[in-house]
Amino acid sequence: MRLSTIAIDGPAASGKSTIGQSLARHLGYLYFDTGVMYRAVTWAALSRSISIDAEAAVTALAEQLHIDVVPPTLDDGRQYTVLADGVDVTWAIRTPEVDAHVSQVSAYSGVRKALVRQQRRVAAGGQVVMVGRDIGTVVLPDADLKLYLDASVEERARRRWREMRARGKGADYGAVLSSMRRRDQIDSNREISPLRVAEDAFVLDTDGVDIEDVLARAVRLVEDRGRETGSQG
Repeated sequence: MRLSTIAIDGPAASGKSTIGQSLARHLGYLYFDTGVMYRAVTWAALSRSISIDAEAAVTALAEQLHIDVVPPTLDDGRQYTVLADGVDVTWAIRTPEVDAHVSQVSAYSGVRKALVRQQRRVAAGGQVVMVGRDIGTVVLPDADLKLYLDASVEERARRRWREMRARGKGADYGAVLSSMRRRDQIDSNREISPLRVAEDAFVLDTDGVDIEDVLARAVRLVEDRGRETGSQG
């Protein structure tokens, strides 16, 4: 039996996007990385000189900003194209400046409410692999399968640093590591939808593990859950 919704959570650069996209492609499902919505709002606030500390203004922006996530429109290594009010911001939302502020933006309850509504609407269509930080705990608590990907902060910072260098962006590993640690602290301790492992989630450690091996385990979990669901039906 084919599952309707698969939730994948985990900290920054834990491999969620890579595994989520690969799993969705393997299953023929829609891949939806919810984090890009929060990044798009953060980018828009910075671009429009809206103070990140101005919660009401950032929330109003989140309620008004039209965000689309579509298949890649350019062959430049992107996993998808992100449009904010029609502007391609796929790489613009991956800058250190956005990295440094997105956790604060995503901690605002009004922003989360505005974007969670859109995320649930997308999931209602079924056959979706949804990736984020609170998918299994808040957005889709009844998801058919929940996965939580993790890795050490040092490994995750190295991944982000290499990604930035591959795009020709000068980056200092120490600065990336410091930003990653700060983001982890904010994500795990925020009052609204903190990053945590859902009680019924399968935890996959990606530290030093080949992507192919992580994907193979994820596929097995999907197949096992499909058989369980089918037998129960």
